[in-house]
Amino acid sequence: MIDVLYFAWVRERIGLPKERVETSARTVSELVAELRAREERYEAAFADVSALRVALDQELADFDASLEGVREVAFFPPMTGG
Repeated sequence: MIDVLYFAWVRERIGLPKERVETSARTVSELVAELRAREERYEAAFADVSALRVALDQELADFDASLEGVREVAFFPPMTGG
């Protein structure tokens, strides 16, 4: 089981701030594929992963990063400064 957190428009499209997910995914990309296959709202949220960032246990990571030992995955749009 892994905690998946959604922020900003990702949360709005999915309709949840977080959920606990049972997954066999080995990488973030595999997790995204599993989530996208669930239903349309996930497909919409993950349609363009180039518009997303991911953090594993609160550390920025790439979509090809391993999920081994990870307890929390967070998806969010890139931050802008100003």
